Amino acid sequence: QVQLVESGGGLVQPGGSLTLSCVRSGNSFNFNTLGWYRQAPGKQRELVASLARGGGGNTDYGDSVKGRFTISGDNAKRAVYLQMKDLKPDDTAVYYCYLRSALGVFVWGQGTQVTVSS
Repeated sequence: QVQLVESGGGLVQPGGSLTLSCVRSGNSFNFNTLGWYRQAPGKQRELVASLARGGGGNTDYGDSVKGRFTISGDNAKRAVYLQMKDLKPDDTAVYYCYLRSALGVFVWGQGTQVTVSS
Protein backbone atom coordinates (compact mmCIF):
# COMPACT_ATOMS: atom_id res chain seq x y z
CA GLN A 1 0.00 0.00 0.00
CA VAL A 2 1.40 3.40 -0.96
CA GLN A 3 1.72 6.06 1.74
CA LEU A 4 2.19 9.82 1.50
CA VAL A 5 3.79 11.87 4.26
CA GLU A 6 3.71 15.67 4.16
CA SER A 7 5.95 18.05 6.04
CA GLY A 8 6.88 21.72 6.10
CA GLY A 9 3.72 23.32 7.39
CA GLY A 10 3.66 25.88 10.16
CA LEU A 11 2.91 29.43 11.17
CA VAL A 12 4.08 32.23 8.90
CA GLN A 13 3.39 35.95 8.69
CA PRO A 14 1.56 37.46 5.72
CA GLY A 15 3.97 37.97 2.85
CA GLY A 16 6.16 35.14 4.04
CA SER A 17 7.15 31.87 2.37
CA LEU A 18 6.97 28.16 3.09
CA THR A 19 7.88 25.01 1.20
CA LEU A 20 5.85 21.86 1.69
CA SER A 21 7.25 18.41 0.96
CA CYS A 22 5.51 15.12 0.32
CA VAL A 23 7.33 11.79 0.14
CA ARG A 24 5.69 8.56 -1.00
CA SER A 25 6.63 5.11 0.16
CA GLY A 26 5.32 1.58 0.09
CA ASN A 27 4.01 -0.42 -2.83
CA SER A 28 3.82 1.14 -6.25
CA PHE A 29 0.64 2.90 -7.31
CA ASN A 30 0.05 3.62 -10.96
CA PHE A 31 -0.71 7.33 -10.84
CA ASN A 32 -0.70 9.87 -13.64
CA THR A 33 -1.06 13.05 -11.58
CA LEU A 34 0.20 14.19 -8.20
CA GLY A 35 -0.02 17.42 -6.31
CA TRP A 36 -1.72 19.35 -3.54
CA TYR A 37 -5.19 20.19 -2.36
CA ARG A 38 -6.12 22.29 0.64
CA GLN A 39 -9.11 22.64 2.93
CA ALA A 40 -9.88 25.61 5.13
CA PRO A 41 -12.35 25.40 8.03
CA GLY A 42 -15.91 25.41 6.75
CA LYS A 43 -14.83 25.22 3.11
CA GLN A 44 -14.60 22.50 0.50
CA ARG A 45 -11.31 20.93 -0.42
CA GLU A 46 -9.82 22.78 -3.40
CA LEU A 47 -7.04 22.07 -5.85
CA VAL A 48 -3.88 24.04 -5.19
CA ALA A 49 -1.47 22.60 -7.74
CA SER A 50 -1.03 19.48 -9.85
CA LEU A 51 1.86 17.94 -11.75
CA ALA A 52 1.47 15.44 -14.56
CA ARG A 53 3.69 12.40 -14.37
CA GLY A 54 5.91 11.90 -17.35
CA GLY A 55 5.77 13.67 -20.68
CA GLY A 56 6.22 17.38 -20.29
CA GLY A 57 5.31 17.37 -16.63
CA ASN A 58 2.46 19.78 -17.20
CA THR A 59 1.38 21.78 -14.20
CA ASP A 60 -1.91 23.32 -13.19
CA TYR A 61 -2.73 25.78 -10.41
CA GLY A 62 -5.79 27.06 -8.62
CA ASP A 63 -6.64 30.60 -9.61
CA SER A 64 -6.00 31.97 -6.14
CA VAL A 65 -2.38 30.76 -6.04
CA LYS A 66 -1.21 31.37 -9.61
CA GLY A 67 1.99 33.36 -9.68
CA ARG A 68 2.68 32.72 -5.98
CA PHE A 69 2.96 28.93 -5.66
CA THR A 70 5.19 26.54 -7.60
CA ILE A 71 4.91 22.76 -7.72
CA SER A 72 7.87 20.53 -8.53
CA GLY A 73 8.79 16.87 -8.30
CA ASP A 74 11.85 14.72 -7.72
CA ASN A 75 11.38 11.18 -9.00
CA ALA A 76 14.60 9.92 -7.43
CA LYS A 77 13.41 11.02 -4.01
CA ARG A 78 9.78 10.04 -4.74
CA ALA A 79 8.85 13.52 -3.62
CA VAL A 80 6.70 16.44 -4.65
CA TYR A 81 7.14 19.96 -3.35
CA LEU A 82 5.04 23.09 -3.09
CA GLN A 83 6.89 26.39 -2.85
CA MET A 84 4.58 29.07 -1.48
CA LYS A 85 5.45 32.76 -1.61
CA ASP A 86 3.64 35.96 -0.68
CA LEU A 87 1.37 34.01 1.63
CA LYS A 88 -1.95 35.54 2.62
CA PRO A 89 -4.30 34.83 5.52
CA ASP A 90 -6.69 33.20 3.02
CA ASP A 91 -4.01 30.57 2.36
CA THR A 92 -4.56 29.24 5.88
CA ALA A 93 -5.67 25.63 5.52
CA VAL A 94 -4.69 22.01 5.89
CA TYR A 95 -2.67 21.05 2.81
CA TYR A 96 -3.00 17.51 1.49
CA CYS A 97 -0.65 15.76 -0.89
CA TYR A 98 -2.30 13.36 -3.34
CA LEU A 99 -1.77 10.86 -6.11
CA ARG A 100 -4.44 10.29 -8.78
CA SER A 101 -4.68 7.30 -11.09
CA ALA A 102 -5.98 7.38 -14.66
CA LEU A 103 -9.21 5.84 -13.37
CA GLY A 104 -9.68 8.65 -10.87
CA VAL A 105 -8.60 6.82 -7.73
CA PHE A 106 -7.01 9.12 -5.16
CA VAL A 107 -4.46 8.42 -2.45
CA TRP A 108 -4.16 11.11 0.22
CA GLY A 109 -1.58 12.12 2.77
CA GLN A 110 -2.56 12.97 6.33
CA GLY A 111 -2.27 16.72 5.76
CA THR A 112 -0.10 19.49 7.13
CA GLN A 113 -1.39 22.71 8.67
CA VAL A 114 -0.40 26.06 7.19
CA THR A 115 -1.39 29.13 9.18
CA VAL A 116 -0.79 32.64 7.84
CA SER A 117 -1.20 35.21 10.57
CA SER A 118 0.52 38.19 12.11
